[in-house]
This record gives sequence, C-alpha cells and structure tokens, in this order.
Amino acid sequence: MLRRAVEHAARLGFEYRVGPEVEFFILERIADGSLVPTRNDRSSYFDFSSDGNRDLRQRMVSALMSLGIAVNTSHHEIAGGQHEIDIDAAHALKAADDLITFRYALKAVAQQSGVIATFMPKPFDGKPGSGMHVHQSLMRLRDSGNAFAGDDAYGLSDVAQHFIAGQLHHAAGISAVLAPLVNSYKRLIRGFEAPIFISWARTNRGALIRVPHVGRAEATRVELRSPDPSCNPYLAFAVMLRCGLDGIERRLPLPPPVEESLYGFDEVELERRNVGVLPDNLRDAVDALEADEVVIDALGDHVAERFIAAKRLEWQAYRGQVTPWEIDQYLERC
Repeated sequence: MLRRAVEHAARLGFEYRVGPEVEFFILERIADGSLVPTRNDRSSYFDFSSDGNRDLRQRMVSALMSLGIAVNTSHHEIAGGQHEIDIDAAHALKAADDLITFRYALKAVAQQSGVIATFMPKPFDGKPGSGMHVHQSLMRLRDSGNAFAGDDAYGLSDVAQHFIAGQLHHAAGISAVLAPLVNSYKRLIRGFEAPIFISWARTNRGALIRVPHVGRAEATRVELRSPDPSCNPYLAFAVMLRCGLDGIERRLPLPPPVEESLYGFDEVELERRNVGVLPDNLRDAVDALEADEVVIDALGDHVAERFIAAKRLEWQAYRGQVTPWEIDQYLERC
C-alpha cells in the first residue's frame, strides 16, 4: 500500500518524506500487579535534572542509532513516566521500517532494565496521552528542492497549501488508520493538546495540522498531529500521502488558519468558522473511513475490507465490557 502511494507521488514528480515524533511511557509493575510510571520518574516537560529515566532513554537512543535509525532529539514529556524520541526525516518507506524497529528496540531495552515501554495512546486517566506527530514534506524529483517552500505568509507554496487542504478534507476518513484503537479516542479529547478540531495553524498547539516556523526554506514542512504510536506506519503514511496528493490533484482550496484556541468554542462558533471535529470513537472513525473513496483506494479493497471488519469486531468487544468506572458509578446506586 505504501509503495503504491509512493509510486503515485513519483508520477506527480514528488518524493514523500516524513519525520515522526514518538511519545511513550516507561512503566514498572508494583506489588498488586498493576503497571505505573516508574517511581524514580516524576519529571515534567523537558525536565532533565529530576528525570530518573534519562540514562535509560539514552540507552534507547544509542540502540536505535546502532540499528541505523537517525535520532533527531529525545526528551521527557509532560506526564510522569512519559518520554519522546524524534526520528530524522526520511523517505516514507524507510521511516515506516524505522518505526517498526523503533518499537521493538525500545521494548527490548526497557525489558533489559526490568521495566516496560508502552506505546498505548492513553494508558492513564487524567494524564496526557501519547501521540506520534508526523512532520511531512514533498521533495521535487527533478531538482531535489522542497516543494512545500513558498512565499505566502506561512512560507508555503501552492503545492503545500493543496496538500494540507487534502489532508483536512479527508481527516475524518483517515482517523481510523492513524488512531486505530478504541483507546486512541481517549487521547483525542478536549482538555489536552491532542488535536480534535480539523484546522491548521502555526502557533495553535490544538490544530490538527501545524506549520512549524523554520529558518530555512529547505526545512519547510507540515506536521500532522492526530496519529498515535499504535498505528501501522505503512498504512498510516500511505493514506496520509494519498489524501495530500488528492488535494494537489484536485487543487483543493485551503481554508483560513485558526490561531485562536478552539477548545472554548461552542458548536455554533465552530460551524461559523467551518471547523469540523474528528470522530470521537472508533465506530464513527470506521464509518468515516468506509465512506471515503480515496482512503479505501489507498488501502486497496482487500485490506480495507479486512481492516474495517477487524475494527468493527474490536468495537463490538469493547461495547460489551463492563468497566470499573461503571461499577463505581452505578453498582450501589441502582
């Protein structure tokens, strides 16, 4: 699927490059058998002095680099026990291979230290979830230049604008691929920085697509912020690319950016600004995928059919569960 999408881009004269930022938790098992953030790690965003797992994270980075995976940066994330390692931008196929290796390698290094690394999108209530923001660019095959670099107010070319418009247009349809678990939609909620609004911006951290400020035109890129690290990177990059290319091929217009925080907007204001919202559960995301012809074509009929069937089974299994929250809320009141 990803090779087909990459070949589609090549026919249009582009090479697709992506740079994932992968968040994850490091956990330990306590006496009652439950998993919690390691007790030596109560740090916060970018904290170094009190990060009890910084040496472990550095061993993870060293392991990745020994495997030929170029690491851009690593740091502590917002929640206790939460970390981020960013991979250098690469051709989409190489990046997908790297991500599969990345997950196995980090789990192995953690296991050697007697702890567990998890890429579950939302392991703890009330704490931030783990996302996988993906930086994207298209390089021109004819001269290796950055096709996204332009001269509008955001430094974007027409190609970049149409690419963003395509991903916004198909945002609901690709959600089930980028956020593929029941648990993924516990991350995509109001109150945290995870994006739920189908919008783009530069400084708005809640935007679905962000255009980072860069010092050089060659570094121009767009950051899609809804994927999480549980996704299949081959399928994720394939649908992301095809939807962006659909915007280019159809010259879809880019809506105005929204730099204000959208979390305080009601439904009327969102509609006035023509800002949609991502599906808030796996069932709705699968319905949106099934209705999106471009996403179905990117996956291919066989894979799309099997993927949809598997996700509907997952949703049905989840719907039949009685959770601890329900027991706490209702058992003695009813």
